[in-house]
Amino acid sequence: MKVTREYRLSLTDKAQAIVDKLSLEEKVSLMSGKVDIESLMAEEARNPNVHYNYIPFGAGGLPQFGVDEMLFCDGPRGVVSGTGQSTCFPVSMLRGATFDRELETAIGHAIGQETKAYGGNLYAGVCINLPYNPGWGRSQETYGEESYHLGEMGKALTEGVQEENVMACVKHYAFNQMEISRFKVSVDTDKRTEREVFLPHFKKVIDAGVASVMSSYNLYEGEKVGHHNYLLNEVLKEEWNFDGFVMSDFFFGINDTVAAANGGQDMEMCGTEFFGPRLVNAVREGQVSESKIDDAALRIVRTILAFTQNDDKAYGTDVLANQEHVALALQAAREGITLIKNQNVLPLDKKTDKKILVLGKLAEKENIGDHGSSRVYPPYVVTPLQGLSKVSPESELIYYSGEDLAHAKELAEKADAVIFVVGYNYDDEGEYITEDQENNYTGAVGGDRTKSLGLHEDEVALLKAVGPVNTNSIAVLIGGNMIMMEDWKDTIGAIMMAYYPGMEGGTAIAEIIFGDVNPSGKLPYVVPFQESDLPQVNWDTESQWYDYYHGYTKLEKEGTVPSVPYGFGLSYTTFETSAARFEVKNQSIEAQVTVTNTGDRSGDEIIQCYIGFENSSVDRPVKILRGFERVNLAQGESKTVAITVPFEELTWFNPDTDQFELEYMEYTVYIGTSSANDDLLAGIVSLQGESYDV
Repeated sequence: MKVTREYRLSLTDKAQAIVDKLSLEEKVSLMSGKVDIESLMAEEARNPNVHYNYIPFGAGGLPQFGVDEMLFCDGPRGVVSGTGQSTCFPVSMLRGATFDRELETAIGHAIGQETKAYGGNLYAGVCINLPYNPGWGRSQETYGEESYHLGEMGKALTEGVQEENVMACVKHYAFNQMEISRFKVSVDTDKRTEREVFLPHFKKVIDAGVASVMSSYNLYEGEKVGHHNYLLNEVLKEEWNFDGFVMSDFFFGINDTVAAANGGQDMEMCGTEFFGPRLVNAVREGQVSESKIDDAALRIVRTILAFTQNDDKAYGTDVLANQEHVALALQAAREGITLIKNQNVLPLDKKTDKKILVLGKLAEKENIGDHGSSRVYPPYVVTPLQGLSKVSPESELIYYSGEDLAHAKELAEKADAVIFVVGYNYDDEGEYITEDQENNYTGAVGGDRTKSLGLHEDEVALLKAVGPVNTNSIAVLIGGNMIMMEDWKDTIGAIMMAYYPGMEGGTAIAEIIFGDVNPSGKLPYVVPFQESDLPQVNWDTESQWYDYYHGYTKLEKEGTVPSVPYGFGLSYTTFETSAARFEVKNQSIEAQVTVTNTGDRSGDEIIQCYIGFENSSVDRPVKILRGFERVNLAQGESKTVAITVPFEELTWFNPDTDQFELEYMEYTVYIGTSSANDDLLAGIVSLQGESYDV
């Protein structure tokens, strides 16, 4: 059965009856993680197959009262548990580039099934933090820079996971956008930025019925988020009517028993230090009301009952990395890999482009992303080099890492085509835990990209030296977010962003290079001409201010032309948009456009709808994304694509009235194939003075 919010709330009386029977100690036990980190680290030292979350992490559980243990599995590119059996999907940033809600829901189903196969009942892989600056090391775990898009993709994943009767956990709520300072930084911003930029995507996933929320490590306005009465109690539980439970981020998510319990924290994870006996004593000493404990226990019991008592879905280990799930991983890579530049280079011809030179150390690496808490252990990984060999077995592949530029140039002169594989790995970006930190059980180093958002110096030198030698040159970029290209892009004929493309990523890269698959990904971020066009961040700090504008909205507001616009991606076919229509209907703006495949092969296009606010009485973006649809078109085929934008997506937050308000004015509506004005058709719709329910 589908576990809806309404169904969960229907179990309130049953859950309350259970809570009423519990002692204080039993109720607090539900709020307490069970992992003994010292034992886990000792076991990891003895057994190479043991790693972070290799088995689900338990919390609570009172089987004598019919309440199952919460069993946690991490994500988001698959299930972290296991020792080499999980499907490793592409990172969320690549899946964001697909703009494909249906595919993300299907991936959610697969992940839910694999979570169950490991014995878990909660999946904590719905990561929707918004990268304020693309240098954030963990931004590969999220879908892109745009709040609306984050909410839509996070909602899709949540629905897929929970339709398998697995609790989904959305994270990291909130204002978690840096690694090196994540335990100490206090983020500050104004109220409009808070409500319009950094919280809407979380609300969308809450409204979709997500079962759990993980609070973040950082502070917000000077208060630790794991203790934050305003964020956890007032906004999440009271204003948004969240009916599930809040868990702390692991170990360092809370640091004060009384502040955490009173601030709205329901569960300490993954071990217990500040809850357990300390929380029992705090209640008995009158520092924490027992009603707080009752509320947390009710939330936990009700949620677990909803997902376990009538669970009709069971899966064995045969679903782990099975044919269907691996096919989904490959499909995601095919749909998300983004072609940024193509000067008549791609696709390569298997018949004429016989001698292929592959340059760059990453070409032979199993490079699937961060080695922190999101690390997934698949049965195999197809490298770019292996993928090229598999997809075009008749080609003569010559691989060279590229250290000697003179030798690389000699090889390039004799090749029919040159493929550079350049970018990052887990040492360059990822979850940051210092090597000397006591609890560094993940082995992560990673961190934020503090020095540069461009490629390594040796890779830039390789591209600039060898690129001009052979005009049939392709740069395949590996990384979790935007990579600067200005100092080398003119020396290369084609540029492809492959992100971290998962266990079948090498296959998808090769299929696109040789034209077996038509590229269709769209960048879920903007690429500027210079890093100074982006918001500036002090990555090692105790205080950081977030402005209202970031990403493409910042560039547009300042009149700065990007190198590559948000939502842009090339195809091997061509598309034409025409006959755009815009109207106000059913408390929404409805936009329609006819899309025609005018090229010589089938392909997918992603139609995007933006709303402009030039008539607003307050400061607002030039335009913001408010809808998208992916459409497949055969050669010569036309389809009408309709996108509906509810009025609530037009509102702004008025800090004087402390609520969202709808402006009655003319709005500009844009529909097309990227955020660039040249790729959009525009029209005007007017909201007069009617009474609209938002």
